[in-house]
Amino acid sequence: MKKSVSAVLVIILMAIGLVTMSRVASAGDEVKMIANIKTITLAADGNSANVVLTNEKDSKDVTVYVDDELTLAKFKDHRIVEGDEIRLKFEVQDGKNHSTYFRKTAGC
Repeated sequence: MKKSVSAVLVIILMAIGLVTMSRVASAGDEVKMIANIKTITLAADGNSANVVLTNEKDSKDVTVYVDDELTLAKFKDHRIVEGDEIRLKFEVQDGKNHSTYFRKTAGC
């Protein structure tokens, strides 16, 4: 009797774990990559930018929307320029890749 109750509890816990893990995995579409900047296009108001990057793994181009002030300031004062290698994270929202992390790989 004790073995069957233990077996049922283990199965229930495993099922709960699987359901929880699958929800976490599907909730965030965060993508991480290391890429080279191909072009940086600042918006006229300076509050956002579209950056075209070439992924190092498969050499495909990816366009990322950047709107955080720190990264925009680095674009404006040329601390991040075309040709730089960067590490980034982005989430897909409304069909657009929104940057959540955007840093040079070789320092500031």
